Amino acid sequence: MQTEKPSWFKAAQRRPLSAAPDLPRPAPLLFDAEHQPIQTLAEWTKRKVVLRRDWAKFLGLFPGPKGADAYEVVREDRPQGVIRQLIRYESERGIAVQAYLLMKDPPQRGAPGAVVLHATSDLTIRQPAGVEGPPELHIGLQLARKGYVVICPECFLWRHAPAGKPETAVAWLKGRHPGSKGMAKMFFDASRAVDLLAAHPLVDARRICAVGHSLGGKEALYLAAFDERVRATVASELGIGFRQSNWDASWYLGEEILKKGFDLDHGQVLAMVAPRAFLLVAGGSADGNESWPFVAANLAVWRIAGAPEAVGFDNHRMGHVFPPIAQEHTEEWLGWFLKT
Repeated sequence: MQTEKPSWFKAAQRRPLSAAPDLPRPAPLLFDAEHQPIQTLAEWTKRKVVLRRDWAKFLGLFPGPKGADAYEVVREDRPQGVIRQLIRYESERGIAVQAYLLMKDPPQRGAPGAVVLHATSDLTIRQPAGVEGPPELHIGLQLARKGYVVICPECFLWRHAPAGKPETAVAWLKGRHPGSKGMAKMFFDASRAVDLLAAHPLVDARRICAVGHSLGGKEALYLAAFDERVRATVASELGIGFRQSNWDASWYLGEEILKKGFDLDHGQVLAMVAPRAFLLVAGGSADGNESWPFVAANLAVWRIAGAPEAVGFDNHRMGHVFPPIAQEHTEEWLGWFLKT
């Protein structure tokens, strides 16, 4: 496992050479509610509390009720070097969900844990777990082979709606949690996956990370922002700006985010991750040079938070994919920050 600073890291904090000088920027971060500059860690900590409160209210985050942290193994197989289990557990109490749980064969105690969140695909959890789909998206299987205990949970959009009908799942959610956005439910379920990892006897709960591509990248951003047990995160091709992806869809944040006067943005959500590690992986599709300002605006936040090297931007320029170079850089990034 990588435990040193990656060789490519300097470029991850440098403005892309081809970036236009007038790229849209997120709202300034180092000012408080009275528009006074923030210069100290104590001042930033107070501002972070306010941002987290405002975002939690907008999202309609809910505390549960949570199910138990126990799970049932539905079936098990052993691809080369890995034990792979399809498991069933309760996310919310009374709501059963499925996930894949993967670990090195033979199992090793004190392993880092990883929540790997699947992309928009009817393969759902089978893709990151390496059951089906293109090998470059077998992210969870590859991390398990590197020694991680990995959980790949299913997004509620597939559990509560027919294929291709996410609005049905949104209607189900509104009936259960009337004030909650789709992303609130996605965060809750991803955080429950962290619960299972933290309680797992093989996992070092101090070394839990999150990885996601596309839809999974969106979930990884919010999981990192609101669950401080997640020590390092890689979010790939999420489209970090509101207009870079379909964040206004009813199953994410809704149309309110595009209305004039809406004063929250994803620069703030990213800032809430500091000082924990976050790498934004771009391919030039949902994320590209236009995403750089979100990282650039946060460099000063991470400096104030005491972790100036824990945020970065990595553009492989291969489109809306997760190529082998992204997997390699992901493993190096996580290994650097999860070492004990």
